[in-house]
Amino acid sequence: MKRFLQLIGIGIVSGAVLAALLQVIYTLTGNEAYVLLYNVDYFPIIHVWQDVAWFGIVFHFVFCIASVIGLFYILNFFGWQYRMWPYLAVYTVGSGILYFLTLLTERPPAENDWIAWFYWTSSHLVYSLVVAGMIVRFVGRSR
Repeated sequence: MKRFLQLIGIGIVSGAVLAALLQVIYTLTGNEAYVLLYNVDYFPIIHVWQDVAWFGIVFHFVFCIASVIGLFYILNFFGWQYRMWPYLAVYTVGSGILYFLTLLTERPPAENDWIAWFYWTSSHLVYSLVVAGMIVRFVGRSR
């Protein structure tokens, strides 16, 4: 149970770092890559709450928590849960691909906005470093 709670905390902290980083990028550059973090208008059923600001934020954090827990236990199956490279690979490459969900929405960023793609993907690289670093440091130590 302790490990599970640690993973939830890591999901919350790393999700906050990701959101803050993309917000700083928006503040400094005006690039709207952060919008994709909270956009749910292309999901069946839950898209009805697309205009409710808090719902997008909750969705972001639930997804961060679920992805940290899920990836940790998938990597545990291979004995890789305390290695950094799988987190870097999955989150960075995965986010680079998921960016193209923008094809399914009218909201920014545009699918051909390569600067937004760079900000999005590099922010997820930082996210993956935070997740992996915290797992190695806190979860790995408490074994």
